[in-house]
Amino acid sequence: MVSGDELTNEDLAVDVADDGLVIRATIDRADQRNALNDNVIGGLEEVLAAADGGDARVVVIRGAGGTFCAGGDIKSMAGNIGQGPMAYREGFSGMATLIEEIVDTNALVVAAVEGYCLAGGMGLAAACDVILSSDEATFGTPETDIGLFPAQALVPIMRTVNEKQALHLLFTGEHIDADEAYDIGFATDVVDADAFEDELDELVDSLANSSPVMIEMGKQAYYDQRDMSFDGALSHMKEVISLIAMSDDTEEGINSFLMDEEPDWKGR
Repeated sequence: MVSGDELTNEDLAVDVADDGLVIRATIDRADQRNALNDNVIGGLEEVLAAADGGDARVVVIRGAGGTFCAGGDIKSMAGNIGQGPMAYREGFSGMATLIEEIVDTNALVVAAVEGYCLAGGMGLAAACDVILSSDEATFGTPETDIGLFPAQALVPIMRTVNEKQALHLLFTGEHIDADEAYDIGFATDVVDADAFEDELDELVDSLANSSPVMIEMGKQAYYDQRDMSFDGALSHMKEVISLIAMSDDTEEGINSFLMDEEPDWKGR
């Protein structure tokens, strides 16, 4: 099992639970409002790879200093000015890869959002499976203020909220509060800032106690069916539930339910 120290870098602090079921990754650039740079993006990719290579069922992504993430590092972007299209393409490619890997990883990925969740940070959160928000969080895509369209953040955001509400956010850069983020379907839940840590721990424990077979196959099935037709999705899900039902974990879960005991998941 990979340790948190092995995954930690200058801009990302990582902690791995003793049993390996939960990995917590904290963007550690509070002085830069946890802006995304190569260290952060590459470090998160390593965390996701470690989750898939080990026993992790949940990965938590959050920011240090009471801020989730204010987006891409503008200073890094400025370094590409005058360098031609390939420099920009390479500079932006890391974020696209990270979003794909969050969706593809077997673990459930939780965005623990406090403070600012802006621009690429909002895209990062949208790519996660669950978004727990403090009631003091602020969301938005202010790239428009510097003439930049939030093209990559758009992809997960548009698959999370209502189309017209998303378009309004993407083109105005308007900031919205946590309650509005919940109302438009972006945040999974909004909790009091004073209770945020306890609520996060309770959520993570609940997710991590689930069957690893159910988590892996269920997550993959959800994203697979999202772009299918209704009939195609229903047919696909019939096969998925049949496969899960034949797993040792489902047998263990049924027997434990009948015996009124806690299941001992087999992971197969």
